[in-house]
Amino acid sequence: MPISKLTYQYILFTACGLSLHATSLAQEPTDIVLVSAQKRIQNIDDVPVSVSVINDEALNAISAAGEDILFLAARSPSLYAEASSGRTFPRFYIRGLGNTDFDLNANQPVSLVYDEIVLENSILKGFPVFDLDRVEVLRGPQGTLFGRNSPAGVIKFESAKPTEYVEGYGRVSYGSFNSVDIEGAISGPIAGDKLMGRLSILTQRRDDYVDNSFSGGEEGFEEFFEFAGRAQLLFKPNDRVSSLLNIHGRRLDGGSRLFRANIINPDTGGLIENFDRRTTAQDATQVLEVYNIGASLKTEIDLDVGVLTSITGYEQIGISARGDVDGGFGADFTPPVGTGSIPFAAESADNITDHDQFTQELRFNFSPTENTNTTIGGYFFYEKLDIENLSFDTLSGGIENGRAIQNQETYAWAVFGSTEWLVSDRITLQGGLRISGEDKSFIAERLVGPFGSGTLAPIQQDLDDVVISGDASVTYSLTSNTNIYTRYARGFRAPNVQGRIVFGDAVTVANTETINAFEAGVKGTLFSGLGCYAISGFYFETSDQQLTAVGGAGNFNQLLNADKVIGYGFEAEASLSPVSGLDLTAGLSLNDTEIDDPDLEVGVCTIGCTVLNPINPLTNNALIDGNALPQAPRWIANATLHYTLPVLNGRGDVFVFTDWAYRSRINFFLYESAEFQDQKLIEGGIRVGYREAGGRYEVAAYGRNLTNDTSVEGALDFNNFTGFVNEPRVWGVEISSRF
Repeated sequence: MPISKLTYQYILFTACGLSLHATSLAQEPTDIVLVSAQKRIQNIDDVPVSVSVINDEALNAISAAGEDILFLAARSPSLYAEASSGRTFPRFYIRGLGNTDFDLNANQPVSLVYDEIVLENSILKGFPVFDLDRVEVLRGPQGTLFGRNSPAGVIKFESAKPTEYVEGYGRVSYGSFNSVDIEGAISGPIAGDKLMGRLSILTQRRDDYVDNSFSGGEEGFEEFFEFAGRAQLLFKPNDRVSSLLNIHGRRLDGGSRLFRANIINPDTGGLIENFDRRTTAQDATQVLEVYNIGASLKTEIDLDVGVLTSITGYEQIGISARGDVDGGFGADFTPPVGTGSIPFAAESADNITDHDQFTQELRFNFSPTENTNTTIGGYFFYEKLDIENLSFDTLSGGIENGRAIQNQETYAWAVFGSTEWLVSDRITLQGGLRISGEDKSFIAERLVGPFGSGTLAPIQQDLDDVVISGDASVTYSLTSNTNIYTRYARGFRAPNVQGRIVFGDAVTVANTETINAFEAGVKGTLFSGLGCYAISGFYFETSDQQLTAVGGAGNFNQLLNADKVIGYGFEAEASLSPVSGLDLTAGLSLNDTEIDDPDLEVGVCTIGCTVLNPINPLTNNALIDGNALPQAPRWIANATLHYTLPVLNGRGDVFVFTDWAYRSRINFFLYESAEFQDQKLIEGGIRVGYREAGGRYEVAAYGRNLTNDTSVEGALDFNNFTGFVNEPRVWGVEISSRF
């Protein structure tokens, strides 16, 4: 069932099966919100999964000012995101499950799927968000249809597709720090109704806004230039066959994430009193260069007895990222030094020198009987990844003094099946099973050792496993507009290896992680379709939870497995249009996670931080049994308000859109300390403008982070109390046109 352009223009953020227009139609139930959470189009109310949809009105607002993909943080219940690598390498967390690993082969438990292609490497996950139909957030294990590396959930991006009629849009915005954001698309027929195309582009830039007070260093930081594009061709020779070719790419040039030395208060945590986000003092080079090119081909064939779908994907990336790890200048033993104590200078780079990802999925959807629907399929994944890790002697002019390389090759396969059975008018059963196999070969070698540490001979690790995962659910139609469901799901994260050995000698391995999760929920509409809601509660328990000990004595990561992690909580969402022209949405989630492993311990900071966990006197490590997972806020809340007022005798509308997001305290590392945490983050935005009737053109002004909340998003447990902060407040204007 196609969804009209007008509907998508005004859908905000929905938690139920009926979308709500922000125009004079707001007092009548309208189009059904459709999702592809189960790899076929369904009413969101009929999907027995905690799922949210974010559509383009909300996306336009929260991505204003050239925001990268991290704008999704806290914009959906139980969803958080952060990054220590600038405008790439996002780390997503759902229901508290994520991975703080910063190495370029990090294995994440939140799967990112862009136009039905799984993006495995974290650099791929930073692909810009533009010209989308919708974003779907699937919470909880997705072990049947998505499989490996989705025990926490899946984030699905669906691009706008080629159309049989000519349409398009253009949008230009200008904001603080000379920020420019240009986005546009054109779509329509090329050869009648047989061949259609769509071309989409995005370009963004920003000047540096953080001045460098260190003479001899770079002038400033936080600038970037980015370009991305997507070309699609849809070939439909007849009513039974369609093939969609998608070619896309990205180029990013800028600076890496700005680490700032000693901005965290010792003993108490929080930002130091005189912190100024507009200035810093650093002596090292900042580089972030990313390219990505990819293509996919999706072919669907209607065979009368069912639909056969083939999806082939190829992705290639490269990255050069260099930054000032100590966050200041000089060193304590060679004054002058700043800002604050710098025990030793640290400057490093992490590069992907070669990468290829190939995926192939083949699935068949059919109805064996009148009351059943079945999907069966197979999946193949291959990735080749070459990484180099470099160290530089900043005090000697930035010469290279350390080099290590990593080579990783991964093969994975799966076969899966899922069936839905309509037992009666009220009861639907669903169940699925997936068998997955993986074989990973890894070699790491240190060619040059910093600080006289010497070389290190190649270390090899070969990992393999076969895992069974799946799900089962029952949905009951309590009334004509209320569904309740319960679901069991089992997911897994494939084994992983960590070998960033330019600063250390250890190659560590994490065994396969599995999760068993239980969920129950209710979805429905209120007030004759003027309001809708979704509420879910969940409990999960992981076995051999993969964790990453970050930093401590060195600038490297180490993998370990916890016996188990226990989590529970709820998600609640609602939307309401109480009067014509007014739309309200709200979301709230509780996520409680706890590490359950009495013997598990990790190294702690070497800079005199205030550790809050018990210390093993034999090893001086912190015992982390009972800790919450890092970067896992207990509370996430969000809300939007959209008001539209017709003016000029109905020839146009004045509109106001405001959105707010809150996350509670987060701990940055596996151990707890007074310093390495942040108490809360509250960010809000506003968009005010005029839209001509029919949406042909629009002018607007916007602001992001209206209260100028300045919070620490993460830290480096390595050299000093170095941290990095959230995006600043920005203002801007925007003009757009649709045709």
